[in-house]
Amino acid sequence: MKKLFSKLGMVGLLSFLLIGFSQVGMSNEVFDLSNGTMLLADNHAEIVPAVEAVEQAPTLDTGDTAWMIIATILVIVMAIPGLALFYGGLVRSKNMLSVLMQVFVTFSLMSVLWVIYGYSLAFTEGPYNNWIGGLGAAFLGGVSGDSISGTIPEYVFVTFQLTFAALTPALIVGGFAERIKFPGMLVFLTLWLTTVYLPICHMVWGGGLISSWGAIDFAGGTVVHINAGVAALVLAIGLGKRLGYGKEVMAPHNMPMTMIGASLLWAGWFGFNVGSELAADSTAGLVMINTQVAAAAGVLGWITMEWMARGKPSMLGGASGAISGLVAITPACAVVGPMGAIALGFLASMIAYWACTSLKKSLGYDDSLDVFGIHGVAGIVGAVGLAILMAPKFGGVGYDEGVTMMSQFMVQAKSVGFTIIWCGVISFILFKIVDVTVGLRVSEEDERAGLDTTSHGETAYHS
Repeated sequence: MKKLFSKLGMVGLLSFLLIGFSQVGMSNEVFDLSNGTMLLADNHAEIVPAVEAVEQAPTLDTGDTAWMIIATILVIVMAIPGLALFYGGLVRSKNMLSVLMQVFVTFSLMSVLWVIYGYSLAFTEGPYNNWIGGLGAAFLGGVSGDSISGTIPEYVFVTFQLTFAALTPALIVGGFAERIKFPGMLVFLTLWLTTVYLPICHMVWGGGLISSWGAIDFAGGTVVHINAGVAALVLAIGLGKRLGYGKEVMAPHNMPMTMIGASLLWAGWFGFNVGSELAADSTAGLVMINTQVAAAAGVLGWITMEWMARGKPSMLGGASGAISGLVAITPACAVVGPMGAIALGFLASMIAYWACTSLKKSLGYDDSLDVFGIHGVAGIVGAVGLAILMAPKFGGVGYDEGVTMMSQFMVQAKSVGFTIIWCGVISFILFKIVDVTVGLRVSEEDERAGLDTTSHGETAYHS
């Protein structure tokens, strides 16, 4: 849209100058504004249809479209294989394929549901527009190859947002890894997408309640990470601890795989964050540098804490720190400067480290792969921290007219608190419903044998 406004501004200026020249008799020639050629004009009214033609012209931008296709693919790579490998390496070998399946199938199921009704409920207007959209675009009705959203085809926008809706439930998998029934998980996540993700997405990005408050969430601090983190915590507590948790060694079985997965997440995150600008412009450049340095600072923050507490930095710590930094910068990446991004990534990873160690131990819950500690906690830090770091004195873009640091901070805190309550309460209700009707916890026998064989009849490794 910025490019269109710029072009229209130039058209208006050119029209004004040409009219002025003809009035003083300098020339009776004007440019055909639709194709740049010269035309003879007896009066100035002939210029108007040309301007109207420019205003009515399609706003499709091929550069933006090409970038958004690439960004969409990058987010898909984040989930499969990125997230799947990251999680797969962290569990015990007897459960590796089950985690890969849970991520892979969840991503697939959510993709289909998004096209059937998800996009419509998230991004169209409905009778209860503060909370949820309508069904006017169910089954993508009214969307065609000629439909344009901003400067890109609407199908591209639909697919890009699809990746967010499919990735968020897949993140929750890490909270209940190694102990959940596959059918129960699919039922729960289907209901969760419908009653938690879609309303929050609409309220933040679809013109609903949270957006009306003036809350800033550029790429998914509340919609994706806090949502996923809180849901993972609810399920982890509801399902109970894994058998032998705290008594048996449950070390990651393949750290190189986890490192590869984390690296794919890091690279794919540029599609996640930079793509959220929906254009290849100057803001996209700011988001890009912020994403990179926040992730790097996150690595340094986490291993610093680990080094001080345990005497040695670990590869798992480095990978966890990178994800923490990426999570924290996600809502803030378009409003803070590079120095603010470094500070945010460093601080968020240190707080996430505390949450994954001290907080988790003191509260006694078994969040298998620390979804709440990393995504939930770092997401909260990023969502509220941006209100401070977006100040010009910290290198940020500044506040809208009439907005102060404190007022923006209160809005951010309000949006975070609302998301936590909405997600926490509904996730708990859904857990109870699905647990009673379908069942969510596998039997002790199946858990001890491993979910690879008991749930899927396969094994990851053969001697």
